[in-house]
Amino acid sequence: MPPRKAPTARQRRLGVELRKIREHAGLTLADAATQLGTDRTSISNTESGRFGVSGERVRTWAAHYGCPDAEYVDALAAMAEERGKGWWEDYRGELSAGALDLSELEYHATALRAVQIMHMPGLLQTEDYARAVFEEAVPPLSDVDLRRRLSHRLKRRDVLDRPSAPTCTFLIHEAALRMEFGGRKIARAQLDYLLKESSRDNVTVRVVPFSVGGFPNAGSSTLYAYGSVPQLDTVQTDTPHGPAFLDAETRLANYRAVLDRTEERSLDAVQSRDFIYEIAQQV
Repeated sequence: MPPRKAPTARQRRLGVELRKIREHAGLTLADAATQLGTDRTSISNTESGRFGVSGERVRTWAAHYGCPDAEYVDALAAMAEERGKGWWEDYRGELSAGALDLSELEYHATALRAVQIMHMPGLLQTEDYARAVFEEAVPPLSDVDLRRRLSHRLKRRDVLDRPSAPTCTFLIHEAALRMEFGGRKIARAQLDYLLKESSRDNVTVRVVPFSVGGFPNAGSSTLYAYGSVPQLDTVQTDTPHGPAFLDAETRLANYRAVLDRTEERSLDAVQSRDFIYEIAQQV
């Protein structure tokens, strides 16, 4: 397969997992090359995501590395066999790679769990609300860039309608519910839309009210995307320079604990709907 100029986060992740399996087996690149009858450069480029790899080769490498987890290997082989362009590729070169990687992460996730502090979750935003958020960008977006970002943001929502749509739990802080992006009319319409979307079978919205006080990681929003196997889970966090993706086992465990503790302090789904309705009446 020809080398990739700019592998996606998911393609890099497959390479990272193959490297983990090799290193867990105690093999150097030279050792692996000898066992597999190839060269170190090919293995290194595959592990960096620059070279693609077939599902059959993933299974061969895993067998040589002595990986005993069949479900994990099956998941990696399935990742390797993914072909064709996702809808987000239509935005390649127009939006940041991080924005497209987030779309791909959501698309392949089996479940999503997020905590939002100051904004509504991207998957639950109305067009007017999303536009009002983007209009606060620094430096200001051009009309063309604004339309592109808005189009991409709204297209992301389609993941909730897929036949294999992920189950989603959104923990939304009261501050996000009370922020009136775009003014009262738009804010009220956003709250009404949030209530409507929370009635989906695959969507749960839970509110973290001011009254609970502090909670872990209160200063930033977090998305935890569950992979087809636990080893392929990913955390996405927002930074001033775009989304960051984390997959180290310790960090995943820490963020699961953060989300667990935050969810424990949130209102249940029914109480949350009542709470959102009350705020909507006040706007």
